[in-house]
Amino acid sequence: MDRLSLYFTAPRQISVRQETLPSPGRGQALVRTLLSAISPGTELLIYRGEFPPELPLDENIPALAGGFAYPIKYGYAAVGEVIGLGADLDSTWLGKQVFAFQPHASHFLAPVEEMLPLPEGLAVEEAVFLPNMETALNFVLDGQPLIGEKVVVFGQGIVGLLTTALLVQFPLADLITLDRYPLRRQASLDLGAQASLDSSDPQELKLGRARLGGSFSGADLVYELSGNPVALDQAIDYCGFNGRVVIGSWYGSKRASLDLGARFHRSRMRLISSQVSSLAPELSGRWGKARRFQVAWEMLQKVKPSRFITHRFPITQAEKAYQLIDQDPSQTIQLVLEY
Repeated sequence: MDRLSLYFTAPRQISVRQETLPSPGRGQALVRTLLSAISPGTELLIYRGEFPPELPLDENIPALAGGFAYPIKYGYAAVGEVIGLGADLDSTWLGKQVFAFQPHASHFLAPVEEMLPLPEGLAVEEAVFLPNMETALNFVLDGQPLIGEKVVVFGQGIVGLLTTALLVQFPLADLITLDRYPLRRQASLDLGAQASLDSSDPQELKLGRARLGGSFSGADLVYELSGNPVALDQAIDYCGFNGRVVIGSWYGSKRASLDLGARFHRSRMRLISSQVSSLAPELSGRWGKARRFQVAWEMLQKVKPSRFITHRFPITQAEKAYQLIDQDPSQTIQLVLEY
């Protein structure tokens, strides 16, 4: 069988190639992809050539084994239908809709243990958000928001919005979000954020800081999810005494310049690195990836993030999709590829 696969071939260069797939082997299923989601954070680093060359693409996803060297197949949010099986597999897999951490391609082969059947009644357009919802859930687990706390989220791209969607379910004293783009700020307010400010406007930044005044000045918990290293210094500035800053952004090869002078030095605040490939050790007694997936599926049913799909492109026009994210991100939240 032939398939179409997306390749990053050089900075800001993409090609879609025809390849031949073998028949499924033992334990494998052949899946026809219905939809895949573009990660505007990680994939944009690869598209721009800003991925750290010393790191593996993703050592926790078998389909992304290997290092960073063009040409690269990438992507990790594919939903499709099982259309073929290895001889040893139960025929009940045929016709199932499944999620898999697979690169962008019209078809793929994978062991069935690497696939997650979609919960009954969950639309493909919701299921494709599973990795981002799992990431948002991991941020909330690491930040541990408490009743009555003041929480700030820098960055309202899709992961930031899903994090906001989870945080609005907590009885917080205040939830402030920040983003450069009006489209995303409005989406944040629609989710229930109490204020959403323009992170590129110095006056708005001052307003946000003033809003965090009072008896307990500053935020209890700040998330930096913008992907912009400059925002990390702003997040530290917003954080109050003994507060937490959860750093969910991955900056790739970009560097952050931080002011760790007098206020930070005496603030006793904590900077927490958060990444979805692992769970915090203190949670491992009762939490594992299976439980996190279960909750993520439930949150997809509740939040229904398909409303954040702003653009759809056939895989043959994938280059236009990445150009749009790169050159005009103000018009985008989530882009998906169709097959």
